[in-house]
Amino acid sequence: MLAALLDGMDAALVAFGADGAVTHWNHEAARVLGWTAEEAVGRTGLAGWAARTADADDIEAVLTAAMRSPGRQVHEFALLTKDGRRVLVRTQSSAVRCPDGRVAGVYCAFSEAHAQIDLERSIALSEALFEDASWGVLLVDADLRPAVVNAYAARTLGVGRTALLGRPLGDLLAQGAEEVEAALQHVLGEGAPPAVAEMWVALRSEDGELPRRCWRSGFVRLASPLAEEPVPLGVAWLFQDVTDAKRAEQENSLLRFRSHQLHRAGRAAAECQDPAEAAAVHLDFALAGFADHGLVDLVATPAAAPYGAVREGEAEAAWDADAGAGAPRLVRALASPAGSPGPSEAVPATGLPVAYAPGHPAAQAYERRGSVRTSAGPVLAEGWAAARKWPDGTVHGLCVVLRSRGRTLGVATFLRAPSRRPFDRADAAYAEDVAGRIAAALDLAGAGAG
Repeated sequence: MLAALLDGMDAALVAFGADGAVTHWNHEAARVLGWTAEEAVGRTGLAGWAARTADADDIEAVLTAAMRSPGRQVHEFALLTKDGRRVLVRTQSSAVRCPDGRVAGVYCAFSEAHAQIDLERSIALSEALFEDASWGVLLVDADLRPAVVNAYAARTLGVGRTALLGRPLGDLLAQGAEEVEAALQHVLGEGAPPAVAEMWVALRSEDGELPRRCWRSGFVRLASPLAEEPVPLGVAWLFQDVTDAKRAEQENSLLRFRSHQLHRAGRAAAECQDPAEAAAVHLDFALAGFADHGLVDLVATPAAAPYGAVREGEAEAAWDADAGAGAPRLVRALASPAGSPGPSEAVPATGLPVAYAPGHPAAQAYERRGSVRTSAGPVLAEGWAAARKWPDGTVHGLCVVLRSRGRTLGVATFLRAPSRRPFDRADAAYAEDVAGRIAAALDLAGAGAG
């Protein structure tokens, strides 16, 4: 059994007796140097066959020192193969002692130095990845459960390194777990993808679901180097949180698109002979990628004075009159189609105000001379849109006041369906830019005066 164990070692092994004769020579030593056990066992020393004569003295000194020293001694020296090539090997030598403490010989385990260096480099890389890497490393076994987690990944996931082990990914990710598991299964079956992937995930926490994060991810399939056939051990998932950069990129792209839309709307509106038609053009261009519906309500008051007729001081008086006017009477002037898509159209001038309930967002925007955002909330209440006189399916609203020449002309309303996110401050700023252009066009048309 001892002979079988020695012969099955991954490292080459040669043992010497106290007289310097070779007593053991395993299969790996025969593979590295080419000398068989029958050719090696019984020879005295290595000089002249497994080592050059010039190198033999240094090797003999190393082995002799190992017999006199406790523990293992590590050295590098050159051996000679059967075909005459020199091979640099890294050795570990240790004395072999009898039960009474007498030295019976020395064994020397060795491997090719470049193979040992490659192994040490791989181990060092692994240690660095799991301790000092500036990105997350998560080793997932064939059952798609975390097996090893580095410090960065543990911090990103908000739990301890050992707390992750063996838990399904669904316990960690509230969103994105299906996408990650699908990617891991693909890598196990097909191999690593050719490029990194950006995945949006949301972590679970005791307080509920955290905001979504973008992780730039790469995947590597792991296989055992000891198996005769490659058997997947799992997948190495390397990721880095790039949420801030990704959101900045998205915001810049959105700003460029909206600026382009404003430019196009201005060019198109300049070709309209009717200022009211120009206002509708501005509304249509604003809806693209921004909202599903748009409404324009004007204050039901006598017509505005001709453009430019307001004398100095009258604008401030008009502002003060607006502030004390109370709830406005708003009449629908423009509306985008609520059914099939199409251009916004002017509503017939009936003069009848829209039956907005007290506290309606449009009335609030008028009174505040600002923007008002509103949403149905996480649980959509039945009749929420109908109660506000908005098209069915509306769950998010943004009302922006129409101001021109120091007067309030009315309110523009932008509406979104459930497929879109709620309006935010950046949306309100964009809507205010659009409302300023619509108000200028309507003021030129002589519509509304507050």
